[in-house]
This record gives sequence, C-alpha cells and structure tokens, in this order.
Amino acid sequence: MTSNTPGASTKTRTLAILVMQCVVVLACVAVTTLVALAVQDRSIRVATTERVLDVSRSLADLDQVRTAVQGDTASAMAELQPLADILQEASGVDYVVITDAAGIRLTHPTPDQRGLRVSTDPSAVLDGETFVGTETGTIGSTLRAKVPVSDGDEIVGAASVGILESSIASDLSAAVGGLLPWVLGSVVIGCFVSALLTGVLRRSIRRLEDRARDAETQRRIAEALRDQTHEFRTRLHVIRGLVAEGEAEAALDYVDRLVPLTTGTAAAAAVGDPALRTLLDALASEFHARGGRLEVDPLTTVEPGLLDDADLLVVGNLCRNAIEAGGQTVRVLVVADPTGVHVDVADDGPGIAADLVDRIFERGVSSKGGPDARGVGLDLVRRAVAGRGGTITVGRSPWGGARFTVEMPIPARGLVR
Repeated sequence: MTSNTPGASTKTRTLAILVMQCVVVLACVAVTTLVALAVQDRSIRVATTERVLDVSRSLADLDQVRTAVQGDTASAMAELQPLADILQEASGVDYVVITDAAGIRLTHPTPDQRGLRVSTDPSAVLDGETFVGTETGTIGSTLRAKVPVSDGDEIVGAASVGILESSIASDLSAAVGGLLPWVLGSVVIGCFVSALLTGVLRRSIRRLEDRARDAETQRRIAEALRDQTHEFRTRLHVIRGLVAEGEAEAALDYVDRLVPLTTGTAAAAAVGDPALRTLLDALASEFHARGGRLEVDPLTTVEPGLLDDADLLVVGNLCRNAIEAGGQTVRVLVVADPTGVHVDVADDGPGIAADLVDRIFERGVSSKGGPDARGVGLDLVRRAVAGRGGTITVGRSPWGGARFTVEMPIPARGLVR
C-alpha cells in the first residue's frame, strides 16, 4: 500500500531528485568521455600522420635511396631492405616500402612481395604528389604517407611508410584504459556529491514543510479564535441585555443552554472566591460528564477579590488541559493571598512525553491526539504567567500523570478592595 504521509512524500521527492541528479552526472560524464575519446583519437591520428610523413620524407631525402632506386633491381633490393628494416624498427612503423620509377617494390616487410608492383595506384606519387591517407594494402588497412623520390627534376621512385589501423585502434584502447579510472571516479564523486546535496536539499525541504505546516496550524488556530471571540462577544451581549432588563431567570436559562451543568458535583463548595468557585464548578461538571472527577484540594484558600482574569485563565486552562489528558482524576490547589498566587494542577493521565516537556508551552504543540490537539491552552497559560513575572514548572503527579505548578505575584490593583 502506498503511503500518503508527508514524510513518505518527502522521501519520494528526494529519491526522485537524487535519481535525476545522478542521471545528469552520468550524462555529463558520458558526453565528456565521448568528447575526450574523440579528441584522443584525433590526437593519435595527427601524431601518427606526422610520424609516417616525417619518416617517408627522411627516407626519400637519403642519397643512398636516390642512387639505389636508379640501379639494378636486385642490387637495389639487397642494399635497401636492411635500411628499411632498421628504419621500420627504429620509428615504430608497420611497413617501409621503397619503389622504383615503375612502381616495383624494392623493399617490403613480406619477402615474397618484393620485386612486385605495388597493389595501389602509384601514378600520382610518381607524378610528384605527396599522399597521406588510409588505404588497404597487402598487410591490411594502414594510415600511410607516400613521398616521391626525386633526383633533381626527375622522379626516380617513391618512399611509402604506414602504420596499421589496428595499431592505431590499439593505441586508442590503451588511452581509453587510462581514461576509464578517471571516468569511474568522476561518476562516483559526482553521485556522492549529488547525494550530499540531496541530503541538504531534503533537510531544507523538511524545514520548509514544517514551517508551512506550522503556519497552516497557526492560521487555523487564529481563524478558530476569531470565530470563537465573535461568538463569545455575541453571547455576552445577549447575557448583558437579559440582565440589564431584569430577566435574570432567562439569562440563567440561556447560560445553562450554553454550558450545561451536571447537578451534584459541588466540587468547589468550600472555595471562598465566587469567580473561582463558579469556574471550578463548571469544570467539575464538564469532567463529570466525561466520566471523570475534579477534586479541589482542601488546602485551597483564596481571599475574595484577589484573583483577576489572568488568574482564572491560568486555572481554567490548566484544569481543562488535565481533563482532556485522558485520566480519571484531576486535583487542583489554589492558594491566593496578598503575597501571590499559587496554582497546582495534577492528574492521573498518561503524562507528558519526555521529548515534549521542553516544547509543551509552544503554540500548536500538544501531547493529546485527535480533534482536541489544538496546542493553544498552555500557550495562553505561559503568556499570562510571563506577563505577571511568574514561573511555571512541569513535573509528574503522585498518580503518574502530569503536574503543573504556577507561582505568580499579585498585581498592585489586586490589593485594592
């Protein structure tokens, strides 16, 4: 089954990029190699052409050759063949052929070819032209140079020097053999560098995707908060209107429809601050409907009028976060006096994973899965505590779940009652 997860998609794209880069590397190396082989082949042929032409010209300029070709054929063969053999071995050519003015071979690497007319047309050379090119003779296809031997203005013979095409091909093969390790090294290094670049690119893509997901999450959260703010203000207007018109019972009915309370919770009956008591009762009712229990620590002590909206936001969000953690029991302790506010919320849920402890207060980060995983409540708590110059710590509760402890000073306006 094909995975549609972002990670699988990133890996697929990364692999495709790596393959394309390796194909580009192979194509570039292949083209470069072909060009290098073509240049090498041309260089070998140019060098070979220069060699056979130099040897044939040097041979044609020898007085010994010029004199011998004009004499008796048998004597000329006897005199010139040793010279041709020495020259052939010294220059590394495959044949040296000297002919007289009639085109009769006076020297040849094959003895039975001596004294016979050359197999290719000698007329152009005997007319005074120099020939350089590839022809097929008695020993095979050769790259040869033919130079006329002249005595003054008279053409008295010809000197032909050649190298087999098979020898040229062998030289090219040797050059290819020397080039092959460099080609393979280029392919390996190119693919390795491509893999490194792909790794860097993959990390960059992953970071961009993470940022894109974070931005999308922030956008959805912002839209949800705007919608909730608009809806909340509308409800406040309704409640205020009902209260202003003396419709207290209608206002309570309206609130009950918005936040149904389950009777019999009485979790915060002993809490002295009415705002905190109402908040904890609502949270207890909500948790009771989920099958859980919100306990208010008996040590909870709050002087009426000390808590403001920031305090209630901290308590409400910490309790709601614990309620949504998936445990069965949440215990909350709130102590507030003129010296400061202490809030402690513990639960028996699964706790917070070690890799999330340092990031749990970041917006969009949540230890919960599913639709409740918004990652907003603890970010609001962090901002409220930081705005008051307080501290918040995360630990493990006695029941194995999470425990949040907040210490905040009381703002100056809280002392005026």
